[in-house]
Amino acid sequence: MARSASVPGEGSEAPPEGLVDEAATATAVVDGDGIVTGWSEGARRLLGYRASEVIGRPGSALLVGGPPPETLRSLLTPPRWSGRATLLHREGQALTVNLLAHLRQDGEGHGEWLLLTAVSRPGVSPEDDAFLRRSFTQSTCTTALYDTGLRLVRANADMERVIGLAEEAMRGLRVSEIVHHPQADRTEEAMRRALDTGERQDLQVSLQLAGHERPSVWTVSLAPVRDGDGRIEGVLLAAHDMTEQHVARQRLVLLNEASLRIGSTLDLVRTAQELADVAVPRLADFVTVDLLPSIDDGDDPPAGSPHGPVRLRRVAHQSVLEGCPEAVVPNGTVAVYPDKSAAAECLAAGRPLIQQITGEAMADVLRQTPERGERMRRFGFHSVLAVPMRARGLTLGVATFSRHRNPEPFEQDDLLLGQEITDRAGLCIDNARRFTRERATSLTLQSSLLPQRLPDQSALDVASRYLPATAQAGVGGDWFDVIPLSGARVALVVGDVVGHGIQASATMGRLRTAVRTLADVDLPPDELLTHLDDLVSHLAAGADSTGDIGATCLYAVYDPVSRHCSLARAGHPVPALLTPDGQAEFLDVPSGLPLGLGGLPFEALERELPVGSVLALYTDGLLEAGSRDIDDGMDTLLRILRTSEPALEGTCDAVLRAMLPERPADDVALLVARTRALDTSHVASWDVPADTAGVAVARKNACRQLAEWGLDACVFVTELVVSELVTNAIRHAELPIQLRLIYDRTLICEVSDGSTTAPHMRRARTYDEGGRGLLLVAQTCQGWGARQTTNGKVIWAEQTLPDV
Repeated sequence: MARSASVPGEGSEAPPEGLVDEAATATAVVDGDGIVTGWSEGARRLLGYRASEVIGRPGSALLVGGPPPETLRSLLTPPRWSGRATLLHREGQALTVNLLAHLRQDGEGHGEWLLLTAVSRPGVSPEDDAFLRRSFTQSTCTTALYDTGLRLVRANADMERVIGLAEEAMRGLRVSEIVHHPQADRTEEAMRRALDTGERQDLQVSLQLAGHERPSVWTVSLAPVRDGDGRIEGVLLAAHDMTEQHVARQRLVLLNEASLRIGSTLDLVRTAQELADVAVPRLADFVTVDLLPSIDDGDDPPAGSPHGPVRLRRVAHQSVLEGCPEAVVPNGTVAVYPDKSAAAECLAAGRPLIQQITGEAMADVLRQTPERGERMRRFGFHSVLAVPMRARGLTLGVATFSRHRNPEPFEQDDLLLGQEITDRAGLCIDNARRFTRERATSLTLQSSLLPQRLPDQSALDVASRYLPATAQAGVGGDWFDVIPLSGARVALVVGDVVGHGIQASATMGRLRTAVRTLADVDLPPDELLTHLDDLVSHLAAGADSTGDIGATCLYAVYDPVSRHCSLARAGHPVPALLTPDGQAEFLDVPSGLPLGLGGLPFEALERELPVGSVLALYTDGLLEAGSRDIDDGMDTLLRILRTSEPALEGTCDAVLRAMLPERPADDVALLVARTRALDTSHVASWDVPADTAGVAVARKNACRQLAEWGLDACVFVTELVVSELVTNAIRHAELPIQLRLIYDRTLICEVSDGSTTAPHMRRARTYDEGGRGLLLVAQTCQGWGARQTTNGKVIWAEQTLPDV
């Protein structure tokens, strides 16, 4: 084993005061292959080798006996290693040193080890105890030493500064006696745990110390102090002032909360109130939010910053005091703010500002706005922060933060915080303003497109409801319609356009118009939906927006003469039916694809309905409201129909009350109809033979029926209509031919035949013998037309009844 030697350099002359002796540390660099690549002056002093004698040689040559296996194993856990090593001096003696090694990257990215050891070590001197005492006293950490009785033994200078007492005044006292605060009792409890368990205790305390202007936050570490035998002989208290870090964290917490709470809805007033609620009490004691009056009216505010006295509408305020007694201006009221007020000044400057309420400033407020100044003086306002609320280059209003309970005046950090949360609120308020304006436009558009009143007809008793979605969701494209058809029939329509907003409302209007146009052609429900599907596909193909255009629709036609109902649907919820015997069910109408997808034909359900049956047509917002399962919604609808009152208006109210929350998330359209029937006393029909002689017989039968109905005033026009329509059927159509008169709100004359060829009205020339019949029918009646049936067609003409 190599013999040991003392470390050279001890007792050597120290470097000049104020200079660092780099040669006091021996430094060497060894690359990944174990070759020495660096050698310092300190290394030469330690081992005697010059750099030229070592660099380029294996580093293992400097070790006595080579590295032990445990050292090699420990080197496998970079990036640092430390331990004892025996080195070979140039003169042959062995030197055992404490070695510290760091793994680092060289200039080419390869690993190398930096080896360091001290050339000389400071020795123990008689001045050591004095040095340690001075270090304790002058430490920048607030430190105090307590005995096992928790009595103060020593306190350093920083502890004296923080407490505001000299060590002599505190010696022998406990923490709870030096600091009169509940947190002091909590600190003593932690000190006892440190003495009892022998484990370090950490805690955070917040308290108002005597002589300090504001509360402070401290992290306190309590470590047991042991003697040479391990016995605990006291506890060391070390405290760090974390007030600034705590305040910074609180500001970040407030910012995070503001981002979560402000703008939870698209309601302008609620968003402003969320701003006020977030800021109280952590930023201010009293907060007001005032907007330019044009904002509330839905208009864009004027460009630029307002100057001079400014008119503002109060939309929100909040206070640490219950009921906001500081408020002079009620919510919703417009008030004038003088040019020297904080609100007017910050708006004119276009930036936030802080006003300290001095005596002179208070006098100005009392002179300009006496009532506001009196409130400020009564509650002790001393600092005001005003922040202009801006979004997308527009000035919306101002948020004013005031302090009267918190003694601290606003500072620059508070200004930045107030500006940050106000900017967030401003963007949300501008979104709400824009959405409100679009919603109002959509509602106006949709209201103008929906039926203003339901048409008069005898086939059905009808009641309806339309509820727009909440402001958060936006106006959708739900619609309904009741369309009188020929032959006293009536069509019921309910539809739902995909999406919300003006686009959905406009699309709804186009589809409603298209349905009415197709209904005038008297298409059956399945054919009408096919044409409507083509229309939606064309609209989607020509749309400028990237969003899809789609819709669902349910179309039903009811005939009060036959009590027959035909229904077809395109991706729409099935209708509900309540029969007079109290049985409620959902009609199994074949499900078609939503409009705009195309590809598959639609199918219709044919059903005969007893008189007094109730049909309920609706959009999906009724069943899917809230978090309710759709099956539960369907069960609820049937239950309400079974138990509802006879009046259809009451039925609508009962359905909406039971199935919708206070603020529905989607539009809801509901159409409820009770069937009627036209009995034989209002309908007369005759078969017509394929002989021109049958025309006179048909006229005679019609006149006799009109006499029974008391409609003698209609005889002339009816004879003309019957003659023309029956004659055309005999000449151009096929059997069977039938004449039918329907006495309803109008007098309807229908001639059906077995041909599918529809007649066309044409303009006859001067010497033409024919071609004037349909023209005469059109001129003498209020309407005429043709509709296809399963066995042919029906030509009809409708005339107004004389006033009774």
